Amino acid sequence: MAFFAEATAVKAIDTHTYQGNFLDEWSIGNVPHGGFVTSCFLSATALHFHTTHAARNQPHTITLHLSFLRRTSIGPALFTIRDVKLGRRTSTVHVSLTQHEDKEPSVVGYLTQSNLQTEEGISLPTGWSLHPPPLPLLSTTALKDDNDPNWQRAHRLSTFRKAAARTKWYLPRHGQLAPAMADEWICLADGGRFTQRSLGFVVDQFPQIVEMYPAEQVADNGKKSGEEEAMRRTKWYPTVLLNLDVKKALPEEGVEWLFVRVRAKRIENGRMDLEVVVLDEEGDLVAVSDHVCLILSAERNMKRSGQSKV
Repeated sequence: MAFFAEATAVKAIDTHTYQGNFLDEWSIGNVPHGGFVTSCFLSATALHFHTTHAARNQPHTITLHLSFLRRTSIGPALFTIRDVKLGRRTSTVHVSLTQHEDKEPSVVGYLTQSNLQTEEGISLPTGWSLHPPPLPLLSTTALKDDNDPNWQRAHRLSTFRKAAARTKWYLPRHGQLAPAMADEWICLADGGRFTQRSLGFVVDQFPQIVEMYPAEQVADNGKKSGEEEAMRRTKWYPTVLLNLDVKKALPEEGVEWLFVRVRAKRIENGRMDLEVVVLDEEGDLVAVSDHVCLILSAERNMKRSGQSKV
């Protein structure tokens, strides 16, 4: 299996085109994980500004907006970048993802680059904090040993969600603090470290809010048997839209642990919003993200591309 850094790596085809590869182990069912795809967008844009626009010294994505138009698939992925605005402090590019022989993009987005280490300007305290506050953490060593009094390792992850197994999740030992909300500490299962390019994956790695509800509340109508029934009961949450606002630069060597809180405001008619907040070990705000997702049966995921469109 490929490490995260290897799996999200891209290579330049020319000054504005980059090649990646979506691997099965970083997927949900038959579809590449949306956060993994987002990190590949971050990698392609980072390489673009490291090479084509190196002189601008804008290595960090500070905002990202992605629209997932069609389901993606395992295999080669081509990122085409169009320079929209190249500026002294910030630059914005349009990035489109195409796969195989498809002419129409599967995912499109706008990313804004800057330099988080050289930014200057007015800074003011806001008094913002998470509410309710996260449970205290004894230490990351206690997390590793699974003996923190407030947090415990989550072991039972669905085999349908292969990408979820690529991280270790630590959840509140005595249950989540509020309905439609989940807190977690996460680290990469391969021993790697989270970097700026990992943030797309991080903001899409969390316990599924819908599955915190009683099973009878989320059951579909109709009955099937055997594997079809099990697949019908398993849910797929394809991303329609993902926004990312990066607040700080992680160390160049990355960090081992990050805290994530995800919260839904409304779940209705098979669609939900998600608000995601990422903190570092010191409790400093790293990034915020907003998603719009659909709630579908896993059957829709497992059909071949072209048979079922999201």
